[in-house]
Amino acid sequence: MPWKEMSPMEQRQRAVMKVRNEHYSVTTVARSFGVSRKTLYKWLTIYHEQGIAALADRSRAPHSHPNQTAESVVEEIIGAKLDHPTWGPKKLIAYLAGRNPGSIYPAASTAGDWLKRYNMVKPRRVRRTVANYISPLLACEQPNDTWCIDFKGQFRTCDGKMCYPLTLTDHQTRYLLACRGMSGPTYEETRRWLHWALHEYGLPRAIRSDNGVPFASASIGGLSRIAVELIRLGIIPERIEKARPAQNGRHERMHRTLKAEVCQTPGATLQEQQRAFEEFRKYYNEERPHEAIGQRPPASIYVTSPRPYPSLVLPPEYGVPMVVRGVRIHGDIMLYGKRYYLTPLLAGEKVGLLEVDDGIWNIYYYNYAFSALNLRSGRIEGLSAEQRRRENACRNQFLPEKVLPMSPV
Repeated sequence: MPWKEMSPMEQRQRAVMKVRNEHYSVTTVARSFGVSRKTLYKWLTIYHEQGIAALADRSRAPHSHPNQTAESVVEEIIGAKLDHPTWGPKKLIAYLAGRNPGSIYPAASTAGDWLKRYNMVKPRRVRRTVANYISPLLACEQPNDTWCIDFKGQFRTCDGKMCYPLTLTDHQTRYLLACRGMSGPTYEETRRWLHWALHEYGLPRAIRSDNGVPFASASIGGLSRIAVELIRLGIIPERIEKARPAQNGRHERMHRTLKAEVCQTPGATLQEQQRAFEEFRKYYNEERPHEAIGQRPPASIYVTSPRPYPSLVLPPEYGVPMVVRGVRIHGDIMLYGKRYYLTPLLAGEKVGLLEVDDGIWNIYYYNYAFSALNLRSGRIEGLSAEQRRRENACRNQFLPEKVLPMSPV
């Protein structure tokens, strides 16, 4: 039968009772319980003065602290928060210090602790961020090497409706391929006008965007529905780094001109605004000289892509060293009897796995490596810069030419 563990309170109570009721000597009881006689006498004194319950553990926290915030100051912070519920601790402390210059207030972190203690802080929603795009952006030497896509800042037309201008340019020639006023940055409308441009001008090697919706998502590798469709067409979905609009500087410069020429005076309706966008596109492409291309208008040097929009997109095939797995309905794959979650965006599709290091497998969709499986940790991870380098070295070796009749390579 195992020994029953005794809490410190039970130990004190039994020691006191042995002296009080069983008439054992203090020396004997102290020795049997492994405490000093002084400690046992202290317990007996507490028992005589305050009763058996006083032998319970007591808090060792100090009764006072020299740096403790005064109650009056806490009341001021709480009152200011009630008057300004959307303010954070930094604003509250600055506001109170401005009203009472002679008073001393705690640091904003301390004020935040008091607000949390009184349940006056709304916890922030943790948002999943888009994975970094670590591949180098393609060099643009010819028309249709890279297209740039983005939404210009939204505004209201005169009838109160929102207008989100979707813009698409050729990076090399600055040709404005599309400028559409949309009711919102939705996948359906974006896809409609993007595919219109692909039918109209052919396929580029890459399309560059920022990390916002609908171009990217929090899925592994930043994949979105639009990115998956581009990969099927043999187009690389590039993304600039977060908070680095300069990487899409040519497109942003066009936005500056668009805002000055068209967006300062909104149209009466979205349809009228679209007519203004079309007039601007004709002026920007055919009349306005551009200094970076020798003071010529973009239409004078832009040519459509030699890669037309395909009538049939073939399913992916993968080379011999690659392990092929089907993505199941919930977005997971099976390898060596274990389940690994990818993304539901590829449900029903086939992906290829290529071992690039011991226990490290790059995962491809067509010829685009978007993530890696680490068998050591048992997790799907984003590609590191070193894995991306290996991917670039291995891609053409193991992916046969016939797999990608529309390959950008």
